[in-house]
Parts: sequence; C-alpha cells; structure tokens
Amino acid sequence: MSAHDHTPENAHRHPYAHPARSRPRLGLTRRLARMCRAVPAAALLAVALALPQPASAASLTEVTGFGSNPGQLRMFRYVPDGLPSGRPLVVALHGCKQSAAAYDDETGWTRWADEWGFALLLPQQQSGNNLNGCFNWFQPQDTARGSGEALSIRQMVDRMKADLGSDASRVHVTGLSAGGAMTSAMAASYPDVFGGAAVVAGLPYDCARTLVEALTCMSPGRDLGPRVWGDKVRAAFPSYEGPRPVMSVWHGSTDATVRPVNMTELVEQWTDVHGTDAVVDASDTVQGHRHEVYTDGSGTPVVESYALTGMGHGQPVDPGGGAEQCGVAGRYVLDANICASYRIGRSWGLDS
Repeated sequence: MSAHDHTPENAHRHPYAHPARSRPRLGLTRRLARMCRAVPAAALLAVALALPQPASAASLTEVTGFGSNPGQLRMFRYVPDGLPSGRPLVVALHGCKQSAAAYDDETGWTRWADEWGFALLLPQQQSGNNLNGCFNWFQPQDTARGSGEALSIRQMVDRMKADLGSDASRVHVTGLSAGGAMTSAMAASYPDVFGGAAVVAGLPYDCARTLVEALTCMSPGRDLGPRVWGDKVRAAFPSYEGPRPVMSVWHGSTDATVRPVNMTELVEQWTDVHGTDAVVDASDTVQGHRHEVYTDGSGTPVVESYALTGMGHGQPVDPGGGAEQCGVAGRYVLDANICASYRIGRSWGLDS
C-alpha cells in the first residue's frame, strides 16, 4: 500500500471443482428411462416441485442511499441466506487498487460469514477520491469522527443495523494496507461503534497528515513512543470514557512497502490506549508465525500481534478446505500457511 497504492486488483475467481461422480449402471439407466416414459409429464412436474429445492447462494450486492456519504464511497454487503437478526457484523476494508469484490472470498471472510453466521460490510473507494483506489487514511478530513470517509463507513454500519438488526455490541472492523490504516482510524474515531479491530499490514492512527508524512510512516516508519501514540487515539474522541476496541495486528516480517516497525508502533499505541504496557504477557508459535498477547490489569487480552515469518506485503491466507483454511492466493493475498480471517474471527468470538 502506499499513500497512492500498492495493492492491485485481484479480479479473477478460482472456480470450485465438482467432485467426480461415478456413472450409473447401464441397466439402471434403461429402467429409469422406461419409468419416465410410463409416467405422465404432469405427474413428474408435481413430484419435482414437491422435492426440497436448493437454497440460492448469497452474493455480494451494492447498497445505495445509506446517508449523506460525505466520503463518496460505495457500499457493498454480503449477507448469508436466512441470517437472523441479532447477529454480528464485520466491516472489511480493501487495500489500494482493490475492490469489495476482490476482498470478500479471497480473504476467506465470506466463508466464515456463511459458517459462523454474521453479515459482512465491504466499503469501496472510488478513483475520483483516490486515483489508486486507496482509502485516504492520512487525510484528517477523511479520518476524523463525523467527517469524510470515516463518517461514510459509520453510516454504512448504521444502515446494516437498520436493515438486518445486527448486534450493535458485536460490530468489528478489519482491513489490509490502506484499509488497515483506515481500520486504525475507525477504531480510534468510533470506539463506541466497534468492539474489535484487526489491522493487516497497516499503520498506527494519526501517523501522517500529508502525503509526504504518509510515505515516511510507511518506510522507514515513525517511533513516537507509547504515550504519544496513545494520546493521538484519545484525541480522536476526547469526551469518550467507555471501552476501547480490542486490537489484532498482523504484519509480514519482510514487508518492504509498509515496514514491520509499524506493527511495533501499533502495539505500543493500543496497549497504551488500554492502560497497559507493551511487555508481552503470553506468546506462542502458530503455523510457524510468532503470536504475542498483551493483557490489561485484569488479565484480559486487549492486544495481540502476529509476526508473519518470511511474508511480504499482503493479507495472509491458507488456501484449502480444512477447518482452519481459507482464501485464494494471489498478488498481495499471500499464502502464508495461516488464515488471518479465521484467527481474527475467532478472537472476536464469531465462531461461538
């Protein structure tokens, strides 16, 4: 990601192969043919209508008329068929040169929406706002509470709640690259909306306010210290005294676009916001990647990080049909032997 780009369109879908079917025995085929000739067509139609019909598959759809939309974004959503009211909502923000349609199946989020039962909201940037389709994460007018793109996304969340009866206490936000940086902004500016946030290959909130600063934040990065970073978040909504979103931070160890130091700065920012330190309280290795957890004074996990060994700039996926696998690998959607959306969703309790 850059202030302009760096995550290209991943427009091609990989069709699922159908399992091979054995051919029926010839004798059985002939008997079935004779039976069909002996039964009137009207009777066959009645039988067919009486049989259970397969449910139509959910699909990504665009929604219009969701508010004043000061950021001039487009709204797409994926809602599993028959989803009852009172279910969680996940907001997923694409990277530069991507789209909503390139960030739903590819990252695995639609799979978990179907399996676990939640709605998926996918805001989409327009080239008229940013030539490379990046969310404008470094422009104060687009990240501040009550204005620009941040307000447009908030209005989309409100529309989802109104249409679907989504559980207001279980709304979460995640994003890749520029979408990850905008995730930081949403978590900072709207802590009363989001219970959890996950930043993938992104940056701390208010790291930059100009294009030049944005490039510096991306590489080599900025080291401001926990308190300064935390103060930036608190300043986004000064009167707020409620709970803050739990934060999950994911970053490739060889990311040359958004340097891995940004993971360290994000951890410092959000541990300070939660009133704890950046000293690791628990750690383990997951699928070959370093996972660290930071807890508050009561021992509750409030920040976690995944340092993705050998991975560059992108969203980690683990293609396959296994219980913990997901995604379609491509440029900037990287096969890292770990499905980020699965781990993030579980950390939010979406699988319960």
